[in-house]
Amino acid sequence: MTDAQQVQQQAALSLERLWPRLEITFRDEADVAPADWRALEMRLRHEWERLFGLLLGLYGGHYDFFYHLEELLRAAARSWFARPTWLKQLDARREAAPAWFQSQQMVGGMCYVDLFAGTLQGLRDRLPSFKKLGLTYLHLMPLFESPEGKSDGGYAVSSYRRLNPKLGTIEELAELACELQEQGISLVLDFVFNHTSDEHEWARRAQAGDHEYERFYFLFPDRRIPDTYERTLREIFPTVRRGSFSWREDIHRWVWTTFNSFQWDLNYANPAVFRAMAQEMLFIANIGVEVLRLDAVAFIWKRMGTSCENQPEAHQIIQAFHCLARIAAPALLFKSEAIVHPDDVVSYISPRECQISYNPLLMALLWESLATGEVKLLAHSMRRRFRLPQGTAWVNYLRSHDDIGWTFDDNDARWKWIDPSGHRTFLNQFYMGRFPGSFARGVPFQENPDTGDARISGTLASLAGLELAIQSGDEQQMELAMRRIQMLYSIILSIGGIPLIYLGDEVGTLNDYAFASDPDKADDSRWVHRPQADWAWRGKVEHDLNSPHGQVFAQLVRLIALRKQQPAISDSETAFVETGNGHLFGYVRHGAGQRLFVVASFSPHPQEMDANLLRVYGVGYRFTDLITGQTHTAEQPLRLEPYQCVWLEPRSLPKVTGEPSEWGTSYPSEMLTEEQDRKIPRFPSV
Repeated sequence: MTDAQQVQQQAALSLERLWPRLEITFRDEADVAPADWRALEMRLRHEWERLFGLLLGLYGGHYDFFYHLEELLRAAARSWFARPTWLKQLDARREAAPAWFQSQQMVGGMCYVDLFAGTLQGLRDRLPSFKKLGLTYLHLMPLFESPEGKSDGGYAVSSYRRLNPKLGTIEELAELACELQEQGISLVLDFVFNHTSDEHEWARRAQAGDHEYERFYFLFPDRRIPDTYERTLREIFPTVRRGSFSWREDIHRWVWTTFNSFQWDLNYANPAVFRAMAQEMLFIANIGVEVLRLDAVAFIWKRMGTSCENQPEAHQIIQAFHCLARIAAPALLFKSEAIVHPDDVVSYISPRECQISYNPLLMALLWESLATGEVKLLAHSMRRRFRLPQGTAWVNYLRSHDDIGWTFDDNDARWKWIDPSGHRTFLNQFYMGRFPGSFARGVPFQENPDTGDARISGTLASLAGLELAIQSGDEQQMELAMRRIQMLYSIILSIGGIPLIYLGDEVGTLNDYAFASDPDKADDSRWVHRPQADWAWRGKVEHDLNSPHGQVFAQLVRLIALRKQQPAISDSETAFVETGNGHLFGYVRHGAGQRLFVVASFSPHPQEMDANLLRVYGVGYRFTDLITGQTHTAEQPLRLEPYQCVWLEPRSLPKVTGEPSEWGTSYPSEMLTEEQDRKIPRFPSV
């Protein structure tokens, strides 16, 4: 008998013994809601063998394995019966259309509730602005209870069942989730499951000497074991604390704290930790969350002698969480957050693990190409690393709440005759504004004094040159900055997957240097791109097409509306092509009866692509650029103005009559009148 057959047999026998116990426990619930009981049984039996095998591999050696297994099943059943009716209806819709998140209708935004709108009620008041922009996915940054002051922006969670009281209550969050869903917007929250705050109840009990909860964390009386681990660990926040362990004078122990001294890493080798966190996950799912961003997935399993990153058990834990979600909250999706080597990023993405994932490689290399004016590393890396398993999708972004790290593969760089170490140094210098001719105004984050390594903070507009242009009053630089912004947005909106906007960037918000005067934020430069939203200012610039901020907003609204009308962007592969010009990045989207050939220029000077290539990749002779409405023919080279991006749709010559405006190639936003749409600058016609 093979190992797989043995697990299959053990799983079947275990469920045969456990199921009658569940029937007894939930007899009353099954009598009241027999359809719900049947649905639970169907999903449990479908997921059982996989769930059992994963948990057996993780925890089968523990004497109390079957106790934890039965308690997990009880927790899943309780959660399912407690799930609101509207969410069970959503479960059914999502199961009937599992590719919903791969639609071209998906457009994401992310924000901190307090910085964007003050409170959850304030956020509800901003729903019209989300609809105006065209959002269908809203990621609210950490809003659960966390310590005052040093909270790592909310990523030090003190309770998964209470919100920061300044923002609102769990009940208000559930109401918001329901209202968002009614408006066609999916709620996304963070699931911070690698660590808790040192003020979490579990940590408090550990500090009080409760042996059960001491085993929830990694506590050591001396440096012997920490020193052994640290021989192979990398430092994450070297300017905050050297090493990965913090001394706690109150308990006379060293505590494993990968990120900050107040964030205690959880010990997932303990099945009680997995079970406890699974219950928190299911509670959050029942609030009305459709996507959970799994924070710091790479760090959740520790193994001495390794980097303690991307261990096989990390994948098993996420897959087991996924099985539980399929049983008790089928609408829930997982989004991976792993700012690690590109190969490791992809390893977390599958229909049975994380269905969607941030694409840090695309983000980093878009900025890399903008700095160099060349696309060789971007094009090479995308051809090798953009494809994902069927039933999954990238979340493509230009900025997030976090810093920019240069996470490209060193061998990809060497293949293109680029020294990876020296290139990262150049990119840091360029985006800090220290390189001659740089247009960027970024701020270093976690600059390591020993290695010289650093990452970059800054808003999209400041990194793309708008801050410098406004300061200098240089009209030409201002136009180039806005072209860069529109070109970058044009790519993430057309390349496939879910585009994600860090809210504030849609109106060209500039760096806010006031964070340096706040002692709780001064040592974290990421706050430079997390300013408080000024709604009086936003209200003015959103309607002022004479301001660069108003133009950025109007162009983005129009591009989003344009994206939603292109079926080729939905659930199909992206084919990256050689443009024959080192400054031009090109790819084809083909599906649902439509073909789009996208070409983007990363050069501040006009560029051309050979007409033969245009015919081959565009599959035609005559094309319409959906962004500008202009016609291009393959009888001559394709000419792109500085930082221009075109979405070329082939037109069949015999069928085309009349002027371009009659071909339906101009797609004003549903939120704009025709007169307003005509006033929006269409680069390069400015």
